[in-house]
Amino acid sequence: MAIQENGVSLEWGGRTLSIETGLFASQANGAVTVQYGETVVLVTATMAREPRAGMDFFPLTVDYEERMYAAGKMPGSRFVRRETRPGEDAILNGRLIDRSIRPQFPKGALNDVQVVITTLAYDGENEVDIVGLIGASAALHISDIPFEGPIGGVKIGMVDGDFVINPTHEQVENGQLELVVAARQEGICMIEAGAKMVFEEQMAEAHELAFRLIQPILDLQEQLREKYGKPKSEMKISVIPDAVSQAIETQYGAAFKTALGTPAKGERNFGVENIKKEAKTALAESLGADASHLSAAFEKLAEKYTREMILGEGRRPDGRGIGDLRELTAKTSILPRTHGTGLFSRGETQVLTIATLGSPGDEKIIDGLDDEEKRRYLHHYNFPPYSVGEARPMRGPGRREIGHGALAEKALVPVLPAQKDFPYTLRCVSEVLSSNGSTSMASVCGSTLALMDAGVPISAPVAGISIGLVKDEGDKYTLLTDIMGMEDFYGDMDFKVAGTEEGITAIQLDTKAKYLPMAMIPEVFAQARDARLKILDVLKGAIAAPREELSPYAPRILTVNIPVERIGEVIGPGGKMIRSIVERTGAKIDIEDDGTVFISSLKAEGGEMAAKIISDMTREIEIGEQYTGTVTRLMNFGAFVEILPGKEGLIRISDLSWEYVPSVEDVLKVGDTVQIVVSEIDDQNRVNLSRKALMPKPEGYQERERAPRGEGGGGDRGPREGGGFGGDRGPRPERGDGGGNRGPRREGGGGGGFGGGRPPRRDGGGGGGNGAPRGGMGGFGGPRR
Repeated sequence: MAIQENGVSLEWGGRTLSIETGLFASQANGAVTVQYGETVVLVTATMAREPRAGMDFFPLTVDYEERMYAAGKMPGSRFVRRETRPGEDAILNGRLIDRSIRPQFPKGALNDVQVVITTLAYDGENEVDIVGLIGASAALHISDIPFEGPIGGVKIGMVDGDFVINPTHEQVENGQLELVVAARQEGICMIEAGAKMVFEEQMAEAHELAFRLIQPILDLQEQLREKYGKPKSEMKISVIPDAVSQAIETQYGAAFKTALGTPAKGERNFGVENIKKEAKTALAESLGADASHLSAAFEKLAEKYTREMILGEGRRPDGRGIGDLRELTAKTSILPRTHGTGLFSRGETQVLTIATLGSPGDEKIIDGLDDEEKRRYLHHYNFPPYSVGEARPMRGPGRREIGHGALAEKALVPVLPAQKDFPYTLRCVSEVLSSNGSTSMASVCGSTLALMDAGVPISAPVAGISIGLVKDEGDKYTLLTDIMGMEDFYGDMDFKVAGTEEGITAIQLDTKAKYLPMAMIPEVFAQARDARLKILDVLKGAIAAPREELSPYAPRILTVNIPVERIGEVIGPGGKMIRSIVERTGAKIDIEDDGTVFISSLKAEGGEMAAKIISDMTREIEIGEQYTGTVTRLMNFGAFVEILPGKEGLIRISDLSWEYVPSVEDVLKVGDTVQIVVSEIDDQNRVNLSRKALMPKPEGYQERERAPRGEGGGGDRGPREGGGFGGDRGPRPERGDGGGNRGPRREGGGGGGFGGGRPPRRDGGGGGGNGAPRGGMGGFGGPRR
């Protein structure tokens, strides 16, 4: 560890971590810059001098400000070139830091505290969440704000079974674990994890490693405070007068305790509210101004009775045992038309999840500090007011809703099929219909049901459970399986664990206690696993395996692989070709950079038609292949036929039939469908076709003798300069010897190939064809000289 002129630093995880202060934001109560590798954040901490009037909770705000200049990128669309509201990842980073530092403030604090984390530089390897977490603690620790830290944070990855300290973005993507731990000297205070079915024993080892790695970070912050720290100021603390507490407990304590023990949430809330109303009426005059503290005093009393009931009496408010689950039910196929539905209930908590299958082009594009990435599984969580029996305005999703949706998403991603095997974009929406504890874990269970009902071949069902904690000031504690809302509110933690029978896929710990002892972590994992296995049995009882058939209302996706160099042909100039295919077939087409084409269609025939068109467009034409083509143009020397989308060939008049054909129009007209075979592909990739080769040769048929070169009739191809198919007759040349085949290249005679320019007027004849007396027809376009 090194003490610098205005900061401190140490080598940590193979890189230098430095914390400096004094250079920026001098008017904040505390400000630091933290650099790890070449990732730099500015973190400020500010406290209001006085609490806001009527404040009855701790108003802590953590704002994570992601600045695109940190990665050298331009923000937003071309119309709004600046950062606007925080993205989802920024909100999740802010929540992670909030959950880590909130328990470290004095209980009952009322002053507004704001922590702002601003990214200044990002190197693409060292993630900003850990740097911001350390910076938040350091800024608060050196400030005069009464923060009871410090805390530190670290990220643990696992690649090929080995733990990695502060893994890079690539290592996280390719690894089996992404674990973020925040801790103080005594124990752990926050956990966030996503994992690919990691065993409980391995997860506990990762936590032990994280706890050890955090200790030098705590020492570093102490060094910084010794040199730059300010004396701590006083913070306004909510205090309930003793007279109020004694009055309600003496007069209403017994009835209040009975009401708290009512199993049903609705009845319990009704009984509690009636007692509160009665007390406010009866005590308002005797308590005077202190009567304003009655609501807070009842909350304090409810916390006391609930904790005594659990710790002292070993029973829970709804009568369950410490490790008991509430009644579980699971159902699928609840709604028509939707692609998949799952209804999961645990006691009074009920969540309905609807799964929707979309095309690969429906993926969400994430444009953040890292390179643009696509997300093919989306999980959205909605928490309407009716779910808790309230009436209030409904707004867009808040931070809590975004956080719970992200947790459920993280839990299910490890069991999803690979895109190459199941190329759908997947969206699950969890509607909380009734809430009484751990709706996020109920969302995980409901989503497993919905995905399986939709026919998504997940590798294993996933279930989640929350473990609660009630502990005294000493070493006595009780872990509660499947906490309900009251136990969450008055307890000390909400430890959510999701996973399969094999292992853990997601963890989230929120704690009101300042820390959890390390020895408690394996115990929580074991208790959560027992509950998870019971829930999985219920889920499998509702649907044993993913359905073999998709919903008839889900799109069907076909996959076609084309050469990368042919992608442009399929798209066409300005997207013209791909738009025409979409219009003809009604299918949706998504083309990947590697040449994989995904074709989505609600109707199978539309998708199959689009797949055939694209396959035909990119096929290599070979001599001897037979096609059914459409006549596109008629010339006096033959007909052009489209044999594949955008590809034409020529049937010469002599190849239309074994019989003599005076005129092309006698046999074909534009729009006719004709069976042909490829007879020749020349060195300029021009395709000659034959119709007669597929027709039986007439009995006694004799080939007509071809006139020798220079003696008329023939009209074969002229020089290669003449270009491709499709030119018109050139101007009449000077009178000459009539007929003949190809003239010398420098003299512009001969047939000139189909579609070239005119032969020069001064150079005479060319392939007259059929012995024309005027020296030829100009070869259907030799080059102009």
